[in-house]
Amino acid sequence: MKKEYSKYLFSSLIVFVVFIIYTICVQFVDVKAIGPNDPNVVLDPNSINVGFATINKFVHDLFGVHFGLYNATDIGSIIPIGLAILYAVIGAVQLIKYKDIKKVDKNIIALGVFYIATVIVYLFFEFVVINHRPVLIDGVLEASYPSSTTMLSLTFMITSIDQSNKYIKNDTAKKVVMWLSIAYSAFLVIGRIISGVHWFTDILGAVIVSTALILLYFGLKSYLINLSEKTE
Repeated sequence: MKKEYSKYLFSSLIVFVVFIIYTICVQFVDVKAIGPNDPNVVLDPNSINVGFATINKFVHDLFGVHFGLYNATDIGSIIPIGLAILYAVIGAVQLIKYKDIKKVDKNIIALGVFYIATVIVYLFFEFVVINHRPVLIDGVLEASYPSSTTMLSLTFMITSIDQSNKYIKNDTAKKVVMWLSIAYSAFLVIGRIISGVHWFTDILGAVIVSTALILLYFGLKSYLINLSEKTE
């Protein structure tokens, strides 16, 4: 178990480093003015500059912009957030019942720390803008990197699979939940790319940081279980 949590935590650290390097590259590699330049909207001149411009423009031109799909994936992100709230409620109920955080399921405690880390990453990039969207949303040019819908969908949906494995006893039901979660995550991520409301590199950045956060969750869970076994 010790080797397992060390492996997860070390892998998480490596992927976080990759994400940081990738984020720096997004700002400085192949930067061109390909962002929206609407004469009716006053924009920061730097907002139209986009890194990895060649591939971003290619993907954006390939799929175009589909606001219907954007709205569908936007509304669809309610489900991952709802799952996060569900497990937060489970943790709160256990804490109230046992009146001791040490008695709360270790996977729930790890999930709570994971949620905090995910929200911190989300808020950080709301204030530190790396990229703006390739299109205006309701006349506003919003921050786009990393794609928050992609990040929250992947992190919340994938970790919910692990949670369901503990609380769902029927093996068939576990498999159904797993494949539905994977399919739904794929729909949200691919839908976000095709909708054209993010640059491709914004989606990729979200996938990378999501991977780091998910590995962090598994590392924390393994560590807490290992710690609990030692104290028993």
